[in-house]
Amino acid sequence: MKKKTYIAILRGINVSASNMIKMPVLQKIFEDAGYENVKTYIQSGNVLFNQKKSNEEEMAKHVREKIKEGTGSDVPVLVLELEDLKKVLQRNPFLKSRQEDITKLHVTFLVKEPEKERFEKIEIDKYLPDEFILDAKSLYLFCPNGYGKTKLHNNFFESKLKLDATTRNWKTVNELVRLGEELAAQT
Repeated sequence: MKKKTYIAILRGINVSASNMIKMPVLQKIFEDAGYENVKTYIQSGNVLFNQKKSNEEEMAKHVREKIKEGTGSDVPVLVLELEDLKKVLQRNPFLKSRQEDITKLHVTFLVKEPEKERFEKIEIDKYLPDEFILDAKSLYLFCPNGYGKTKLHNNFFESKLKLDATTRNWKTVNELVRLGEELAAQT
């Protein structure tokens, strides 16, 4: 069976001196857990790897356990198949309809689709000029004043939707897809 390429996106590591995990340590944790061709990208916790087709939710749980065993940090983990991350890249509504400045774009990845009722309770207009659009397990964000000044951060969405979430800027999403395609071509 051909191996697939996956991207693990960790929540809240190496931020404000909490959950400090060096990338070589993280890479070794993944390798020791049986994942192949492991590569990390920047210090915020992005890990690319190959694995025979598996369940992303089970892999995320497995990695979270291994990180906790290896570092003592309990870090939420989301795992996406490369093809799913490519779809996130292709479906950004802010690029399709309005050609927004990509430095103002982010994606908040959710562990699963939110309950419709919870999402509908969020008063979208209350957070303008910041905007967000839900597409399955991805929240596309447009933050014209920068992500550092928005109220639409991980804690906000986790509180409102009762789901783990982690955000990446648009440049990082593009780079993860590019690196994932390189890794997939090597297998």
